Amino acid sequence: MSLLQVQNLVVEFPSRRGTLRALDDISFEIAPGEVLGVVGESGAGKSLTGASIIGLLEPPGRIASGQVLLEGRRIDNLAYEQMRHIRGRKIGAIFQDPLTSLNPLYTIGRQLVETIQAHLPVDAAEARRRAIGLLEDTGIPGAAQRIDHYPHQFSGGMRQRVVIALALAAEPKLIVADEPTTALDVSIQAQIIQLLKRICRDRGAAVMLITHDMGVIAETCDRVAVMYAGRIAEIGPVHEVINTPAHPYTSGLMASIPDMQIDRERLNQIDGAMPRLNAIPPGCAYNPRCPRAFARCTRERPDLLNAGATRAACWLHDANGELPG
Repeated sequence: MSLLQVQNLVVEFPSRRGTLRALDDISFEIAPGEVLGVVGESGAGKSLTGASIIGLLEPPGRIASGQVLLEGRRIDNLAYEQMRHIRGRKIGAIFQDPLTSLNPLYTIGRQLVETIQAHLPVDAAEARRRAIGLLEDTGIPGAAQRIDHYPHQFSGGMRQRVVIALALAAEPKLIVADEPTTALDVSIQAQIIQLLKRICRDRGAAVMLITHDMGVIAETCDRVAVMYAGRIAEIGPVHEVINTPAHPYTSGLMASIPDMQIDRERLNQIDGAMPRLNAIPPGCAYNPRCPRAFARCTRERPDLLNAGATRAACWLHDANGELPG
């Protein structure tokens, strides 16, 4: 049974020049205890997907069609207050910059205790005990003393640990982590990744990890969804997607990562840039940049097709259709 199901999600932004479609028919699911990575270039729609799930779409953006189900219950059409309760109780959110998630005027203890008491039926003493336990679980030394410190008294890596503790405060079933390690140095990144993996394993929570870093994906995730221009280009087990990519875009991403075993002066690159929302080409959105594009790619937009162990939105995997000439 899937914990989270996203079905045919479409997100649009009305503008003076017409309606821009930022997410176009996104579907995936995450099981309890699973880490799904969502990867792609800036502007691919990764963060927008996360914001749609947790009910934090910035106006005038709106979900035009499709649905989001958590434990089989639809949540994308709930009133703001109902969604606010679910966002704390059932869904925890971790964002890129911990300073945007923490109130600089309150101690971290007060913020944790208030969050715990807002969602769980415990008194202040029990909430404080739980808060100290959360800080210890997330690797903050001297948690019993540091709980009364303010956010500015913590380093960037420690603040991100506090944000993870906040996200876990009400024991949520799903954690949406949007670029949680981007602002941190590499050694701290590794610690935060291990922490997320351990929490997922110990608590049975599902994690949606949004990042542009394939190294983080390879280290952390069970499955990965590769996004391009508001659609999923490929989705499947992380080992398969990284080692035998089925979509030319995924192949390009993999080839652009430096290989420590090979000595070469230039890295591979994907020519061109991702199209703007108001200039997405007909057919497959990747076709102007794709080295393997053929006539059909410029006319028809592919859905996700079976491609060995993964699924890829690419006509190369249509066994019954027109193939490259």
